[in-house]
Parts: sequence; structure tokens; C-alpha cells
Amino acid sequence: MHEANHTQFFKVEKNSAPDVREILATVHHALTEQGYDPVNQIVGYVMSGDPTYITSHENARSLIMKVERDEIIEELLRNYIRREL
Repeated sequence: MHEANHTQFFKVEKNSAPDVREILATVHHALTEQGYDPVNQIVGYVMSGDPTYITSHENARSLIMKVERDEIIEELLRNYIRREL
């Protein structure tokens, strides 16, 4: 039994969290297949939080809702900085 005055640690394995990069690739592909501009649609979703910007084709809408919008922005910014700087 743990003592009440000790902090317990909770560790989430990286593999259990959804991979934002893979989700964005799937969503991009689904939007492109449906004839949408993926950049405009993803920006619309990130800015508004309205999932109807994302097609349900290939389960893209459900997938993108598995990650927080700030995680999407972080991934996009991290990738941009990695390529441009």
C-alpha cells in the first residue's frame, strides 16, 4: 500500500497515444480523394473545432477527433520548424 504523503506517478506509453502525423496523412488523403482542399479543410477544423470540415470518408472525421487541436498545431509547427530552420 502507498503512503498518502507520496506522489504517485502515471506514465502513458507513447505507443498508446494516437500518432498525429499518421492521422493527418490519412485525413489529407481522404480529403484529397473527395475533391476538397485538405489545407483549407484542416485549417477550418483547427480554427473552429467543427468536425464537419473533415470528411467521414476513410473514417477521417473520427480519426482527427482522437487528437486535440493543439496537438495538431504542435505537430504542424514542429514539422515546419524542422524543415525550414
